[in-house]
Amino acid sequence: MKKFSLLVLVFIVGLIVSACSGDTADKNTDKAQGSAEEAIPEEVTIGYQVIPNAELLAKELGLVEEKFPDTKINWVQFDSGRDVNTAMASGAIDLGLAGTVPVVTGVANDLPYQVYYIHDVIGEAESLVVHAEANIQSFEDLKGKRLAVPFGSTTHFSLLKALDLNGLKQGDVQVLDMQPQDILAAWQRGDIDGAFIWHPTLGKIQETGGQILITAEDLANEGIITADLGIVNKEFAEQYPQFIADYKSVLDEAVAQYEADANAVAQKLTTVLGVSEEEVLAQMEGLIWVDSTDQQTADYFGTADQKGAFAQVLQTTGEFLVDQAIIPSNPEASVFEESIYYGN
Repeated sequence: MKKFSLLVLVFIVGLIVSACSGDTADKNTDKAQGSAEEAIPEEVTIGYQVIPNAELLAKELGLVEEKFPDTKINWVQFDSGRDVNTAMASGAIDLGLAGTVPVVTGVANDLPYQVYYIHDVIGEAESLVVHAEANIQSFEDLKGKRLAVPFGSTTHFSLLKALDLNGLKQGDVQVLDMQPQDILAAWQRGDIDGAFIWHPTLGKIQETGGQILITAEDLANEGIITADLGIVNKEFAEQYPQFIADYKSVLDEAVAQYEADANAVAQKLTTVLGVSEEEVLAQMEGLIWVDSTDQQTADYFGTADQKGAFAQVLQTTGEFLVDQAIIPSNPEASVFEESIYYGN
């Protein structure tokens, strides 16, 4: 009975999303000026995460609304890239933020989106934190311990890579699938010995007796790179290339503000992150912010004519996901190259 009800609910939601999409398309057509490429949408839904990067800053400062005064901007918060993928698959959002692992999962499953921006390259902002009193001084001490992580996330990828890098198999520890809020609750109850997680959950765990065993930056130094990526629905990007170009310019503006005055930016993000200015600064320092110009270099996206190295990062991540049976097969390199949006 529950299964039948769920199917009915999914069907109804699908009808609603289709109807809303149809209405939005009609409104956007009426709103368009000039050719389709010059059209500006009447309404845009952005799926964001509470991560101290340029998109969160742009949201808190109202930069997007300022840039697009005639467009209704809907902000929808998500706790993980897995949930962002679900929303993208259903057509509930136009743009979203997800880590490299859920993005590779999405590309492998032919979800209808492309990567248009690198919100941040992950460093110390994602780390494996363990109980100080558990006397865990090395990876050898992790044997038999309970470690939590959101499955299908960048931290899941990092955790399993860290275990392998340090001579442990996944079966040597108990790896539990939990979302960030559940990880914090389990930590406070003493149900887990550690977690590979991001801020603000990471910071809250550190405040209550957590110590860092390894960071995503440590792994990046070993060639294991993770990042938070901006993704956009393919049809939306095709219909509104000018909006995407302008939205990227807003994100670039936020990056410039951070580079000019990190303290002022930290002050703006204290409320949304729920921590002090000093803690916000520490969280931001755990991420590398890169603007569109940086992203056009060979180390990242490159250009439509001269592809960069980032597609290879995605394909390498895909190889790992196949090994973990998270995806059945890894797409060809060309598929990952095509998953990057360079604009029309």
